[in-house]
Amino acid sequence: MLSNEIKEQIAHEVIRTLYSRFENFPENANDNRNAPFHEAFLNAFSEKLANHVTDIPYFISLASWLHGLNTTLGQSFFENVANILSNGYKKPFTVKYNSLLKIHSHQKQQISEIITNLKNANLTPNLNDENNLLFDNELSPNIDANNFTVDVFYESDEEIIAIELKSVRPNAGEMRGEKQKILEAKSALFFEYPDKTIKYYIGFPFDPTSEVDIEYDKTRFLNYLIDGNKYFAHDEVLLSNELWDYLSDDTNTMKQILYIINSIATPQFMNYYNLINNFNNIENETDEYLRILENWYQFNEKKIVQNYSKIKDIIEDNSRLNRKFKQPLFKKDKYNVSRKDALLRFIINYKEQP
Repeated sequence: MLSNEIKEQIAHEVIRTLYSRFENFPENANDNRNAPFHEAFLNAFSEKLANHVTDIPYFISLASWLHGLNTTLGQSFFENVANILSNGYKKPFTVKYNSLLKIHSHQKQQISEIITNLKNANLTPNLNDENNLLFDNELSPNIDANNFTVDVFYESDEEIIAIELKSVRPNAGEMRGEKQKILEAKSALFFEYPDKTIKYYIGFPFDPTSEVDIEYDKTRFLNYLIDGNKYFAHDEVLLSNELWDYLSDDTNTMKQILYIINSIATPQFMNYYNLINNFNNIENETDEYLRILENWYQFNEKKIVQNYSKIKDIIEDNSRLNRKFKQPLFKKDKYNVSRKDALLRFIINYKEQP
């Protein structure tokens, strides 16, 4: 099972995502951007849409909102949760961050040949063979590697783990480009961390070809991707629950993540959000306040509320801490970490007093 600390951090990402999408949810089409081409094309589908859509402009607004949700999940939610689970971080290897790496010109040539052979189907992807071509201890780097950023990066005493997270339907050119990027990045990391094993994966958060949420079939999925099997071997792809379990070093991780989302993502979300974001409700609606905190995995906030009655008078005599306490739990979509840390420190110090 995931720890309470991990669950709480994932819950904050869920709340952040939900709040941002509630703020942008289209109540009507009044603020819809002009979309004459969309509306013109949709006329051809008017009969098919008739039983499902009564307002084409609003339908366009809703489609734009859904696209925004897809973007949020792909560009931040999945990545943030992956780094929470793994204790990893997003790491850029670019000139801007003074961490541009180098490779050897022979590796550059090998990468070009690997990509050409895969593209022309002269070779099938083979992780061990490709690594043997690139990881040559006799070489010394002599040219700059291309800039790259690792979505999820972490290291142990023996290994460097790098994971590129992707949407579930990249196009053919993107798959080829990702393969080339990974080959060059692995080559550069090989020189940067000479005493460690380099593992670089491409990860997909779920399997859209599966009828069951957390199940997956890697062969079927790679066949579903345009040129998926052409460029990637099974052992360099992490898919669905396999990805989440790899990141967490746990089991049934994807199921646990979905359970957290489903506990928070209810039609009452904004009502509950507003209730716990008002400190007066700690006294006015204590039971409901605690129930929401429990369902939303807010373990630290629950601890604060449970200790509130014992230390209320002292907090009121501490003007700075009192002001901190009256801050909201969430500043819009961001959890108020400084408030939590200050109050928990106070609780610990209070309990330690003789």
